[in-house]
Amino acid sequence: MNLHSLKPAKNATKQAKRIGRGQGSGKGGTATKGHKGAQSRSGYKRKLGFEGGQMPLYRLVPKRGFKNINRVEYSAINLSTIQALADKTGAKEITLELMQKNGLVSKKDLVKVLGNGELTTQLTVVAHAFSKSAKEAIEKLGGKVISLKATIEETQTPEKKEENNEVVE
Repeated sequence: MNLHSLKPAKNATKQAKRIGRGQGSGKGGTATKGHKGAQSRSGYKRKLGFEGGQMPLYRLVPKRGFKNINRVEYSAINLSTIQALADKTGAKEITLELMQKNGLVSKKDLVKVLGNGELTTQLTVVAHAFSKSAKEAIEKLGGKVISLKATIEETQTPEKKEENNEVVE
């Protein structure tokens, strides 16, 4: 067997349907498109979601709820994950950089620590937000909770706070 002698298996290939090549071909005249209507015209493209005039599904199904544009989405990290990270690295301070290096969160994520799991070592945990139970569990062992959300608000000067609350008419 050589490359030049290779050919497809029997009945594996099919000849293309040659349309619009005269009446004798059996596919002349309307060229298999039928008489009249949008589909018979040149340049016809089926619209996305078009169901032939029937009420399309996207208009039929009722709309529900709304999308809150002010939603702040956090990446949730449980205490059990933080404990595992502390055991793995031996770190006493769990920072966002440490979480990023170990693939727990991405660089742009806002991190919220949740209270699921148990903490056995005294740790300093840095994150954007903490649940009440997580905060209690960390402080119960003598650890520290550093909330980045609070530090951002504290660093704003009183003038800037007033500017932010000002109503423009």
